[in-house]
Amino acid sequence: MSRRSGILEFAVLGLLREAPMHGYELRKRLNTSLGIFRAFSYGTLYPCLKTLVASGWLIEEPGSAPEEALASSLAGRRAKIVYRLTPEGKEHFEELLSHTGPDAWEDEHFAARFAFFGQTERDVRMRVLEGRRSRLEERLEKMRASLARTRERLDDYTLELQRHGMESVEREVRWLNELIESERAGRDQRPDTDAPHDNDSGETGGLPRHGGSTRPDPSDDTTK
Repeated sequence: MSRRSGILEFAVLGLLREAPMHGYELRKRLNTSLGIFRAFSYGTLYPCLKTLVASGWLIEEPGSAPEEALASSLAGRRAKIVYRLTPEGKEHFEELLSHTGPDAWEDEHFAARFAFFGQTERDVRMRVLEGRRSRLEERLEKMRASLARTRERLDDYTLELQRHGMESVEREVRWLNELIESERAGRDQRPDTDAPHDNDSGETGGLPRHGGSTRPDPSDDTTK
């Protein structure tokens, strides 16, 4: 399995853990809620769904609305298939959520993992955030060393591009520092409410309050 297909399978399982969906709805959620999947097409999604069904992690069911099934029948179309997470699929997704190895710190995989932090235990969130920060600090150190070696040979535009990349990484490191600080303090996960929110693990989250500022996109840097 490629890393990219593995990320897609993770996201599909996570979305179906919330509720059963048909393929069109899944693709819409992947595109709108998890913007890192905008490049995925039906030609990519449906083989992924078939693989998950064959693995026993999903089951296919006919659409539940009788009028929808009747309309499809009259029009000569197949009724929409709804995909539902199986108990084995839920267990597999929870295993994936607990993974904190280096893959969880990489650009695209981290963005997908972060999207499901509300379903992730706090100690796992902390390990992923700290691992991501460590990875970016290593990247930033290499970028600074490279810029110091090549600064005199770069034209103004290339130099600005290098600086932009460094600023993007520095911005994400600051954002991660805020998240880690908030997780340690056990502050409310939802920035728009004062009421604590419990995730499936029974623990409250820790997103910081930004007072109108926006957090950087975890994959927003020019060094991939």
